[in-house]
Amino acid sequence: MPAPEPAGGRRVARVLIDSPLPQLDRLFDYVLPDELGEVACGVRVKAPLRTAGRVVDGYIVEIAEETDAARALSEVESVVSDVQVLPDRLYRLARRAADRAAGSASDVLRLAIPKRQVRVEKAWRPPEHPPVIAADALTRARDVIAAYQGLDELLAGNGRAAVEAIPGLDADSLPLWAMMLAAAAATTLGGGRSAILVVPDHRDQELLLAALQKFVPDEAVVRHDARQPNPDRYRAFLRTLADAPCVVVGNRSAVYSPAQAGLVALWDDGDPLLAEPLAPYVHARDAALLRQEQEGSTLMLAGHTRSTDAERLVQHGWLQDITAVRRVTPRVQLSTPQELEQAAQRVPTSAFAAARAAVADGPVLVQVARPGFAPTLVCAQCRVPARCAHCHGPLGARRRGAVPVCGWCGRSAHAWRCPECSSEQVRLASSGTERTADELGRAFPGVRVIVSDGRHPVTRIDARPALVVATRGAEPLAEGGYRAVILLDGARMLQAPELRIGEACLRWWSNAAALAARGAPVHLVGVNGPAAKALATWTQPAYARSELEARAPLHMPPTARVAQIEGLPASVRSAIAALSEIGVPGEAVLGPVPTDDDDERVRALVRFGYGAGAAVASTLRAAVVADAAQSRRGRGRNRPSLSVHLDILEPEI
Repeated sequence: MPAPEPAGGRRVARVLIDSPLPQLDRLFDYVLPDELGEVACGVRVKAPLRTAGRVVDGYIVEIAEETDAARALSEVESVVSDVQVLPDRLYRLARRAADRAAGSASDVLRLAIPKRQVRVEKAWRPPEHPPVIAADALTRARDVIAAYQGLDELLAGNGRAAVEAIPGLDADSLPLWAMMLAAAAATTLGGGRSAILVVPDHRDQELLLAALQKFVPDEAVVRHDARQPNPDRYRAFLRTLADAPCVVVGNRSAVYSPAQAGLVALWDDGDPLLAEPLAPYVHARDAALLRQEQEGSTLMLAGHTRSTDAERLVQHGWLQDITAVRRVTPRVQLSTPQELEQAAQRVPTSAFAAARAAVADGPVLVQVARPGFAPTLVCAQCRVPARCAHCHGPLGARRRGAVPVCGWCGRSAHAWRCPECSSEQVRLASSGTERTADELGRAFPGVRVIVSDGRHPVTRIDARPALVVATRGAEPLAEGGYRAVILLDGARMLQAPELRIGEACLRWWSNAAALAARGAPVHLVGVNGPAAKALATWTQPAYARSELEARAPLHMPPTARVAQIEGLPASVRSAIAALSEIGVPGEAVLGPVPTDDDDERVRALVRFGYGAGAAVASTLRAAVVADAAQSRRGRGRNRPSLSVHLDILEPEI
């Protein structure tokens, strides 16, 4: 006979299994045997999984006493570590983010909790005292915050705001936006709460870390970086679990940091790098909004431009609009009508004269669309784009007179012949960073030319005269700011077949213009449309509002939410039928159509309002779980299952 249960019943742990299978995205009950001793919520455990006949990893989410001894339950096999890596606040955030995106909580937690490092964990000791910020540092932080109307009240009242950052650099050639975020973090830390600062890439992260050195002691700053070695990343994660407040600086997954946040701030939320490419594809902005609603912390979406997503929240009153007390705008000049007609002239006379005058005093920035020498070639006779004979990829040139090379497969086209006119000659159809640098080097003899792009990254330059040719987003900081900024290839950038290309171009141009010295000319070449006028008048929020008005009749994001459903035709039709049962009309569905990479799979888009978001996400998640379970039962485990992606940035059908 089994031994009788104690009067208080048995301990039961509710465990979240760490598994990518959607049907396992729920809490499982396990008995906690007495030999495990005291066990806390949030620890890693190993538990048996009956359906797979194996032991899996998981996290204890809840512990309860149960008196029903007749219920058959498996036992937790072991406790991996007594460190509570999954605090309740982190689990609730992951659960809410996953539910909103029709995904699994374990997929979200995989972004938030790094792999365990045993040596780091055993050697780790949490700080004994909270960090101390010097009084003069807090005073300087308040002075920076005072430059923005209502920002101090926002930080004190745990509000939500879209902040229009002041363009320019400080006396130490640090961006003013980084100083503003660092000052806000220092103020929050001085109040005894942690701050989480999320930026798109490592360049922004380095700038923000440099700005924080002016306000916050080094031991209070935690770096969250995907480039870190695993031990360093796990050590930083353990620091965010400690009670002592800190400032977390990192990329998109830093938004899930388990620190007790008093401030969550995102820089440049329109940058596509803040969109998570892994399931369940939760954008850092959406995770920050969920976190603010859950924890009541201050939320800041800051940028030189305003994304349409942020502007929609401002229009609905969900975000406060914060601008500078004293308006500061770059001196932007657009191409004249005569210059616009001279399409063959890449650098018009006015921009060339401005560069020649400015380069005598210091560095001049020239922004171009693409890296390389000539990324694309065309037939010299009929102007048909030159394509690779093997993969049909675009042919480009690495230098003047070089053999054309395919941009996809890398093959050299030694004997290329035009399929339209049989010509064997090609023509340079575009100019990358290297070709632009080559041309400017001949036009400005004796002036050093610096190339900065993905293959030649440059982060800082001195104040000596130079021509800096950079791709968008790769512009280095110049000591004292650039004496002139020339923005080339604007018309080509705007031709990209993307829904958000206008706001993306405005963001690229604005971020480059913000690097100019005070009063330096900024020339936008070859563009004179709404985005160009918004840059010239520095009215980016107004441009975002006009974009929202244009997209509303089409029900395109972010005026409506869009879900992408992909899978076998029967699975996609079943998911669409389930949506119709909850009231999603047929005209809201686009497709299904075959996917580009698999003839057996189809794709459909579903547009729906924000009010129906919870019902749509729940229905689609149920369809994914049902499809996965049916696949394992009878149709083959290797068959691709139904996938769902909510809130896609660029709908394609």
